Amino acid sequence: MFVLVSFDISEDKIRYRAVKTLKGFGVRVQKSVFECAGLNEKKFLEMKDRLDGLIDRRTDSVRYYHLCRGCVEKVEWSGLGTGPEEKLFETV
Repeated sequence: MFVLVSFDISEDKIRYRAVKTLKGFGVRVQKSVFECAGLNEKKFLEMKDRLDGLIDRRTDSVRYYHLCRGCVEKVEWSGLGTGPEEKLFETV
């Protein structure tokens, strides 16, 4: 499973914890965007539960975009960066 995670978190301390959590599941591609490749359902739910436990639902948001293989292969970008990881759909 490939999931693009984006977040808008107002408090620095919580944002730092969210980034630290996400680094355990994926690759940071922008300041508030992570590409999480090779997740299985259990890992995805673990990641989501951990982030849900950090954020303030009144002021923060986290979005999860599940992308199919065909969609990931069509990812385009300009400027710095590289494409999504090669081992996109290998389950961890």
